[in-house]
Formats: sequence, C-alpha cells, structure tokens
Amino acid sequence: MIPNTDKEMSTKKVYILEDEKDIAELVSINLQKAGFKTKEFLRADRFFNALKEEIPDLLILDLMLPDMDGLEVCKLLRKSEKYSQLPIIMLTAKAEELDKIIGLELGADDYVTKPFSPRELVARVKAVIRRENIEPQTQKFRVNDNFEIDFQKYEIRINGEKAELTTTEFKILKLLVSKKGWVFSRNQILDYIDSNDKGILDRTVDVHIKNLREKLKDSGKLIKNVRGIGYKFDV
Repeated sequence: MIPNTDKEMSTKKVYILEDEKDIAELVSINLQKAGFKTKEFLRADRFFNALKEEIPDLLILDLMLPDMDGLEVCKLLRKSEKYSQLPIIMLTAKAEELDKIIGLELGADDYVTKPFSPRELVARVKAVIRRENIEPQTQKFRVNDNFEIDFQKYEIRINGEKAELTTTEFKILKLLVSKKGWVFSRNQILDYIDSNDKGILDRTVDVHIKNLREKLKDSGKLIKNVRGIGYKFDV
C-alpha cells in the first residue's frame, strides 16, 4: 500500500533538464518509482518551449548544458513573473562551495552534486515539494503600510507591488513572522526548511536571508541578525 505522502506525490510532475541522457534517465526512473511523473530535456531551448505549455511542480537543473548555462536558466526563471515560484534543485558536477553559494543566491531551493545517491535526490525532491503543500494561514498579515503577507496565496506585497520569493524564502519568512521578536537559530531554520546540505549549513541560511532582505527592500531591515545566535523578525 502506498503511503499518503506518496499518493500526494503521484500527482506531481518533475522536469529534468540534463544533457547526459544516462543521468536524465536514471533520475527519471527513480522519480517514477517514487510515484512522480517526469519529463526529460537534453537542451534548455526544448525545456523553455515545453514550459509554455505546462509548468511542472519542480525542475531538476544541470548547470552544464550544451546551449545555455544552467545558472542563466535559473536566473531567467527567477526573473519571470510566471515562473519565479517554480522550485529548482540544481544537479551538477560543480562541487565547490562557491558554486553552491552562487546557485542559492540565484534562487535555487536545493543543490545536489554528482556523483549522487538517487534515493537522496528523491528524498530532496519530496522535501522541496512538501514545502509547497504546507497548509497556509487563512488571513493576510499587514506588517506595516508598505508590507503585507498573504499566507493564503503565498504572496507578499511591498509598496503595493508583488515581490517574487522562492518557496524556501517564503518559508523562512513565515517562520520568522510566526513569532515576532523570537530569535531562531540557523539550525532551527534549517530544520524548518528541511535542508539536507550538511556541507554549508550556516552559509545556506545566510544566503537565503540575504536574498530575502533584498526582495523586501526597506522592510528587509525588519529581519535582524542576532550575533552568534541566528535571526529574528522585529517590527
């Protein structure tokens, strides 16, 4: 009998943008075994053409593609109003910490290096998609005249304009706002966002916070660093 979590995943579709056919097929087969629907793309142009017809629930993105750099693909998606909320897991042979930081700064939700464990990759896909399925609060929260959070729609508005957050950024914001003035350690934040990247844990949180502050503009100063402990949201 399939667990309820797997039943939920069986309706989810994952696009795989990977130019090595063997790896794309390996990822696809393991995701299908876990109940996901998948579609493989060897080139970025074919992926973008397909995206016009259907937006998947998650993208697994290789960084070294024949027709476009994977980081550029991520950048284009995050700049698009239509596709900015698409969860992205980068899958790449670039294992240096700097490459991971750049990927996260561009808005990736997770980063997996090759060679990889297919079971771990499937677990990370489930974790990222599960963030999308968290039952939101049923009301809007007005922080001040210029900053409003809509937990029902998973949206924020700054000066009346919609700000595009990644799923991870929104989840961190939701955690901090849930207890104004409460200091959350980096480990608590990582536990909440289901991070599995054991190599750059502290930097992972710092990168997401940095991006979040920038997108909140003047209201970004409401997210405050407590030296040696973590972060808090304080009006």
